[in-house]
Amino acid sequence: LGSDISPLLKDPAAFRALIDLLEDHLRASFPKIDFIAGLDSRGFLIGPPLAQRLGVGFVLIRKKGKLPGPTESVSYTLEYGKAELEIQSDAVDPGQKVVIVDDLLATGGTMCAACELMKRLKAEVLECLVIIELKLLKGSEKLKPIPFYSLLQYD
Repeated sequence: LGSDISPLLKDPAAFRALIDLLEDHLRASFPKIDFIAGLDSRGFLIGPPLAQRLGVGFVLIRKKGKLPGPTESVSYTLEYGKAELEIQSDAVDPGQKVVIVDDLLATGGTMCAACELMKRLKAEVLECLVIIELKLLKGSEKLKPIPFYSLLQYD
C-alpha cells in the first residue's frame, strides 16, 4: 500500500474492511463522539462513511477559500511554504467531542493545524486518526498531548 490509499478505494471489500477497523477502534475507545472531522481532501473519503456507521455528523476542514459563511482559519508551515486551513465558525459547539481523520500522517503540520482550529471553536479533540503513519517524520510527536492512532505504520 505504501502511502497511497487509491487501491483501497478501488476495492469495495478492502474499503469496507478499512471502515470496519476504524469503526471498531473508535467504538472501543470512546463512548461518546459528536462529530468526525475530515481533512481536505482524503479525509473526506474516509470520514463520511465512518460518521454514518457511528451515527454521528461529519464536518469539513478545508483549504482556505473553499467554505461559505464565516470561518476560522489557521496558517501553518509546510516543507515548501505556508498553507491555511479553515472550518466554518459554527461547525461544532464548545465542548463537543470530535475525532479528526485523514489518510496519512507525515510531518503532522496539517493535523496540528486542524487541532488548533478545533481548539479555537472550543471543541474537544478525542483523537487524531489516520490510516497510514510515516514514523520517520515523527508527526505524532507534534500532536501531543492529543491522542493519536494509525492503522499502518511505515518507517
